[in-house]
Amino acid sequence: MKVGLLCSILRKEEKLLLEEFRSRGVAPEIVDDRELIFRLDSSHLDFDVVLERSVNHSRALYSLKVLNDWGILTVNSYPVAETCGNKFLTSSALLRNRIPTPRTVMAFTPKSALKAIEELGYPVVLKPAVGSWGRLLSKINDREAAEAVLEHKDILGSYQHSVFYIQEYVPKSGRDIRSFVVGDETICAIYRYSSHWITNTARGGRAENCPVTPEIDRLSQAAARAVGGGVLAVDLFESESGFQVNEVNYTMEFRNSIHTTGVDIPARIVDYVLNAGAERQSGSEGHP
Repeated sequence: MKVGLLCSILRKEEKLLLEEFRSRGVAPEIVDDRELIFRLDSSHLDFDVVLERSVNHSRALYSLKVLNDWGILTVNSYPVAETCGNKFLTSSALLRNRIPTPRTVMAFTPKSALKAIEELGYPVVLKPAVGSWGRLLSKINDREAAEAVLEHKDILGSYQHSVFYIQEYVPKSGRDIRSFVVGDETICAIYRYSSHWITNTARGGRAENCPVTPEIDRLSQAAARAVGGGVLAVDLFESESGFQVNEVNYTMEFRNSIHTTGVDIPARIVDYVLNAGAERQSGSEGHP
């Protein structure tokens, strides 16, 4: 089987995946997106399956689009990356499938955004529609803060600041949950603890094992199906009204969750990728 690993750099996660592939007798070809050139008029790459692990969302998204258009199977697929990489599209998919998620509004000007914030009620969280690792998030507690942040975003004027994606603030009691979904199974989950309202482990959050309860499994599976399925991480809040799905991530980090959960996450991902590639080789219509 010819496997490709699309990546930007070899982080700990990618090295673990490569080790796991090689332990199965598979030597993936590393496709470095920093050097990749697509000649769009003809297919010039030949893989049974490509595992996407790019750090850069735009590179991942466009690469997956080209590969899928060429008929190359990818994990994850372009539609999944497009949905998960955009918070508005993720919210839309969750709401369309009646999955509980924090109340969210969207506006396009500072004036309409301020009105939306006050209708939603303080505090709120202002996020870029496209972004990761908890960057460019603002928790806004009152009108003065809202006016200041909205003015800054308006003047900065970049794409990340041109759409005002506003979410209600959900008190998290110092933690939230990240579950890991591979195919049709929630393989494990972690609590992410932090004294800060942003609990991402990339921002210093501390991970502990979280038992996968039937409710966590049900919601995680539902969220994964809503965005198209594959290899995903689902972020959940424990709100007063029950669990809510906040985001779904398509190129998740997992280095800090292997020892924490006792689950060999790279092995489960490689299982899924190789099974998907085998199905494609056999001519099955199965799709990740």
